[in-house]
Amino acid sequence: MNLHDLFLYTNQQMIDVAILIARIFIGVCFVVHGLGKLGIVGSGNMAGFVGWLKSLGLPFPELQARAAMCAELGGGLLITLGLFTRVGCLLCLSTMIIASAIGHKGGGYLITNNPPGNEYSLNLAALMIVFILLGPGAYSLDAFLF
Repeated sequence: MNLHDLFLYTNQQMIDVAILIARIFIGVCFVVHGLGKLGIVGSGNMAGFVGWLKSLGLPFPELQARAAMCAELGGGLLITLGLFTRVGCLLCLSTMIIASAIGHKGGGYLITNNPPGNEYSLNLAALMIVFILLGPGAYSLDAFLF
């Protein structure tokens, strides 16, 4: 193998495997965050999330909290399975844009800032754009069904 191939070579199968790995890890990440809002994993729960949204002065915090939870659970599951992948990505993208613009407003970029910055939500939003552009890949239910 020469240096050119070592640094630049790829093929469609490698790309499809990379998309599969990324879809599973990021999709499960969204599902876990949705479950956290239900109090199933982690220390958070819906009441705490609603209270935080109220403290930000958002209208209809109960509705918005449930919408975010549904987008993370549903979108994350769709992304993980590779089923209606772009729809799942749009659900999660919209949630991450709102989280970045409103939830982490004034925190700067780094999540280690006080208040926490939008680093995590912006990076997840960027990954959703990448999945929207690349599609679900060959190893997905979308490819199998459509």
